[in-house]
Formats: sequence, structure tokens, C-alpha cells
Amino acid sequence: MDRPFALITGGSGYFGSVLRDRLCERGWRVRVFDLNDADDRPPDVEFVHGDVRNPEAVARAVNGCTVVFHCVAQVPLAKDKNLFWSVNVDGTQNLLEAARRARVQKVVHVSSSAVFGAPKTNPVTERTEPRPGEPYGRAKLAAEQVCQEFVSSGLDITIIRPRTIMGHGRLGIFQILFEWIRQGYNVPVLGRGENRYQFVHADDLAAACILAACRPGPAVYNCGTDRFGTMRELLEHLCHYAGTGSQVKSVPMLPAIIFMRLTGALGLAPLAPYHALMYGRSLYFDITKARTELGWQPRYSNEEMFVQSYDWYLRNRERVLSQRGSSPHRSPIKEGVLSIVKRLL
Repeated sequence: MDRPFALITGGSGYFGSVLRDRLCERGWRVRVFDLNDADDRPPDVEFVHGDVRNPEAVARAVNGCTVVFHCVAQVPLAKDKNLFWSVNVDGTQNLLEAARRARVQKVVHVSSSAVFGAPKTNPVTERTEPRPGEPYGRAKLAAEQVCQEFVSSGLDITIIRPRTIMGHGRLGIFQILFEWIRQGYNVPVLGRGENRYQFVHADDLAAACILAACRPGPAVYNCGTDRFGTMRELLEHLCHYAGTGSQVKSVPMLPAIIFMRLTGALGLAPLAPYHALMYGRSLYFDITKARTELGWQPRYSNEEMFVQSYDWYLRNRERVLSQRGSSPHRSPIKEGVLSIVKRLL
């Protein structure tokens, strides 16, 4: 029996690389499509250089593949409305047109919980009406709508909406948190920090994507851990684990949100509108549908994935601080004005 042949768009990024490795472990043939090649790409994984906004490059990448995992995206840190749309929406259109022409059997589209914005009620289910609250979320919802148009014309697409992704090797904005705790600085929560916030481990998300790829028929699944609490509880656990003297400090919510929006907009801090919108608010999924239809069960709790990620950062800190990769989630970022804030907490 032939091995399934998967294309991963954005396969050099943080989650794309995790998915790549999990597919290889399961014996899949894998091809990566990205603007940059990853240093850790296994030699038996093909690489196709290209931009998802280029239809010809996308067609070359899709050719011969039976399954496509669409992971490429401009993430909130980009803070560029035009890029959000051209990559996340127009790029998805290009990818699905190529997949239809190439008679791809299955597309798994990795979306985002940002399509829900700050929901009025929790838990969020697949029946909850999406109400994105900022440009990134609106672009991701538009990409989902493109997927549904192609489903109507016969393409088999499953949409996976992950909560915020964590796991070993996850950097970006979390690298700042880990570095503050390593140095013993306090970390903030907005208000009392009692907002319930759910994450998903990259390995758990990869498992959900692979299960979805093997299930015929279009569907939508929300994915997150089933063990989580408040933002304060999560950060207090990590501070206690680290043992560096860091504590969790409350800051007034409204002034903090204004500060985050202003400094992010001015480029003084690595904060996007999505961070200002969600850091102090609750968002968590009901994952019943993914459990029952996919047989998916997350392995990691919020606390477990943060401890694992923090330990990975300590082991690899010197290496990662000396590199500047193309993926925001695989690279350290500059603190900007936050370097002053940490001394005031």
C-alpha cells in the first residue's frame, strides 16, 4: 500500500515543523512548502521554495500530494492588515484552487481561535458564531469562508481551530515571559487574573490534524487542552516551578489595555491588537466534537506544557538568542518598552 503523501504549507514554521516530524514518525511521505528552509528538516522530507501568494509556486508544491495541511499564516505579531489578507485569505484561495486541480483527497486547514474574538460566553463550541475583534481574526475567518466555498464545490476540507499553541521550542512572545522568569522579574496579569485561558500543545494539535486528515468528509473542530484554569493560576505555577523569585502581579486592566494597544501600534513593544484584546479575557473551547468524531484526546495540561516549554528554553537559550529565524514563533523577539515595564512590576 502506498504511503500517504502530505504537503505542509508553512512547514518550516513552528507548528509546521512539529507536524512534519509527527507525520514522519507515522511513515508518511512529506513535502514542505515555505519561503525558508528549516535547519532541522530531515533529509527525506522534500522542500519546495515559494510564496503562498504565487499560484504557480503553489501548484508546483501541491502536485502529486494526496493530503495538504495548510499551516502557513501571517500571525498577529506581523501587525500588517494587508499581509493578513494577502497571505491568510488570498493565499488560502490559491492553495485550494491548486488542490482542486490536483485532485487532492483531503485538505486540513489550520485556522485560529481568533475568529471568535472575545466571546460573550464560554465554553465556545463549533456552533458559536465567530465574532473576530481585530484584523488578524477577521482575515482568518475570511479564510474559513473561502474553505467553505470550496467545500460547496466538492473539495474535502476539514478546519481545525486551535487555542493558543504551546510546546517545546515555542518562542515568540512567550520567550519574553520565560526570560523575565529566568531573571526573577515579576510577571503581570490584568485585573485579578481570574480569566480562564486554554492552550493546546503542538503535539496534541498535530495529532488532531492527522486524525482529521484520515477522516473523510468536511468538518470543523475546536481543539484545546481539557485541563486548564485561570491565567493567574497558570503563571503562579510556572513561577513556583522556576524558583527564581518571580511573582505574579496584578495591574489595572483598562490602563494596561490602552498601554498595550498604544505601544504595539507605535512599534515600541512586540504586542499586537490580539494580545491587547485577549490577555485579560476568558476563552476556552468545548472539545467534545473532536473527541467523539476524531477520537482525539489531548495529553498535556496548561501547566505541563508551560513547564516543558520553559525547561526547553533554559536548555536552548544561548542558541536561540543568537539566531533570527523567519518564523516569529520559533525566534526570540525584542522586548522594546517592556524592558522598562518589567522593572516597575
